[in-house]
Amino acid sequence: MLNLLSIITFTPAIAAVILALFLRGDDAASQQNAKWLALVATAATFVISLILLFTFDPANTGFQHVEEREWILGLTYKLGVDGISILFVMLTTFLMPITIAACWNVTHRVKEYMIAFLVLETLMIGVFVALDLVLFYLFFEAGLIPMFLIIGIWGGKERIYATFKFFLYTFFGSVLMLVAMIAMYVDAGTTDIPTLLTHEFSAGPVNLLGWQVVGGMQSLMWLAFFASFAVKMPMWPVHTWLPDAHVQAPTAGSVILAAVLLKMGGYGFLRFSLPMFPVASDIFAPMVLWLSAIAIVYASLVALVQEDMKKLVAYSSVAHMGFVTMGIFAATRQGVDGAIFQMISHGFISGALFLAVGVIYDRMHTREISAYGGLVHRMPAYALVFMLFTMANVGLPGTSGFVGEFLTFMAVFQVNTWVALFAASGVIFAACYGLWLYRRVVFGPLIKASLKSIPDLDRREKAMFAPLVAMTLILGVYPSLVTDIIGPSVSALVGQYDAALAAHEAASALVQN
Repeated sequence: MLNLLSIITFTPAIAAVILALFLRGDDAASQQNAKWLALVATAATFVISLILLFTFDPANTGFQHVEEREWILGLTYKLGVDGISILFVMLTTFLMPITIAACWNVTHRVKEYMIAFLVLETLMIGVFVALDLVLFYLFFEAGLIPMFLIIGIWGGKERIYATFKFFLYTFFGSVLMLVAMIAMYVDAGTTDIPTLLTHEFSAGPVNLLGWQVVGGMQSLMWLAFFASFAVKMPMWPVHTWLPDAHVQAPTAGSVILAAVLLKMGGYGFLRFSLPMFPVASDIFAPMVLWLSAIAIVYASLVALVQEDMKKLVAYSSVAHMGFVTMGIFAATRQGVDGAIFQMISHGFISGALFLAVGVIYDRMHTREISAYGGLVHRMPAYALVFMLFTMANVGLPGTSGFVGEFLTFMAVFQVNTWVALFAASGVIFAACYGLWLYRRVVFGPLIKASLKSIPDLDRREKAMFAPLVAMTLILGVYPSLVTDIIGPSVSALVGQYDAALAAHEAASALVQN
């Protein structure tokens, strides 16, 4: 289909424009119309993206469905997908209708709320399909704006502090990335990402303020990109904005923040760091592996002492993103496969966990763990769903959470045994905080009077959880649905990475001789 990627990318934005221009009033009927329009638009976007998936050829490791035309100021509007990016597009379009369904109880400025999510969907998809540096940067940065508004307007009591912290952390890292992009353009003479993937950036030592930089320009540009992507994921120790943002964000905001926005950091490492700066990636890989292992253990320990359910799940996300960066910078086929699988799986599982917290928050208006207990007696369907996603988050075999962690550990164990052993303790801590949370919320006697009339999941909530349950179980028993699509592209990425390192080593040996 001609211009398929543009249609997928901008369908939500068109719906947002229709909402802004033609929907008037803030009465109950107008609010319902806004919700239904947003739901239909996001569902239509997902249906159209299925055409992209079914027409995609996994054996072709190049970019497919490429659109290219002249844009402004001599820049190029260029879109395309490969085996890595297409799954992130599908993850985004799959989750957005569920996210809109989670907004059904919102009554404050509903039209603006729906517009913010529709614009955010366009910007998130744009990040994953952009094949031009400038276009990628615009989508990447602009995504801050609707999320800033979602938290700042519809968030909790400390929303202003959380929004500015979120914005400043992510914006500062992205400014450094912009500087690196300018350096890349000066060196390569193009902003075309496919061309940059084949360009060899200098890895010879350079002097900076009297210091010799090993890895040369590659190292400097790698660090600039790392500053942006590490904050976006977020990695330890630049993770502190995430728990605050999650706690203050509305339920739908937390779902999309954890399920999609965090994945932009991992996608950036895969799209830029490994293929464009292979020598620098190899130099800094031990640092990233240890930072990732520390994040897994530290975030898991902090999660153990949380009294707020949302904050516990937020720290769990920090820990699970540690598996992603470990797998990526293990730089093996198994590791990268595991990292991508972990990101896709985490999108389903973390989104479901934040929805589960939101379900009981809507009923009781508190996220304090101590306010609950014995919910299984009143909410058996909720208890069953919550148990499934708790076990998936822990990494129970048979769920999608197990596959990504297992592949990642297999890869890291071959690269650095001590990192793998240290990080493995985080799996034990994950079981501790996951089961501890579940026991205190769901099991035990129903003694609190306020809980004795709490209703179980309604039809809308069951419909929200059903596709997430299905994907978590299907990918747990049949991971080839993901690995068959990403396999050829990952093999090409790792092969290009290994070849670049071998060429650099050969050149260095020749110079020394």
